[in-house]
Amino acid sequence: MATAALNRYTPEEYLALERHAEFRSEYIDGRIIAMAGAPRPHILIVHNLDREIGVRLLDSPCETYPTEMKVKVGASGRYVYPDLCVSCAPRFEDGNADVLLTPVLIIEVLSESTEKYDRGEKFTHYRRIESLREYVLFSQKECLVERYVRDGDFWQFNSVDDLDASLELTSLGIKIPLRRIYAKVLPVNPAEPGTGT
Repeated sequence: MATAALNRYTPEEYLALERHAEFRSEYIDGRIIAMAGAPRPHILIVHNLDREIGVRLLDSPCETYPTEMKVKVGASGRYVYPDLCVSCAPRFEDGNADVLLTPVLIIEVLSESTEKYDRGEKFTHYRRIESLREYVLFSQKECLVERYVRDGDFWQFNSVDDLDASLELTSLGIKIPLRRIYAKVLPVNPAEPGTGT
């Protein structure tokens, strides 16, 4: 079976195509990679995070960007779409303001098709972003949040798996109850009828 040749694009060609494309694609090593749609739990977690973080940052210089903002990993030349990112001193690649250079926080919601990539290669590239201070991974199947916080040249890891706990985002100086992030995604404990989120 013959293998079709893969087209290679320059970053300029990618951006020109992407800015007029109907669907999002990432730019990795000269290739344009189409992004798949997300299931309901994934969408709800991102929406809940955007709302909860956005409300807490209303009076700050920080801006929250869910799913539609490209981030450039300058060291590798990749253009990717995190599920959510926050910048407190937004700088963009050019006058279009659609390619963020200065995320302080990046969040990814894990799926079966992207989990290995989000934990491994993607995080390896994200770590090269000088402004990045925190990287957070959310499971959409269970209450499980994994957080990496930059400490000089090292990344400190911790995880939270208790729905009654809060997620502390040290890069932003805020806390969010996990029940609010997982609202409408995970069932409320039947032993606690009427418990709100």
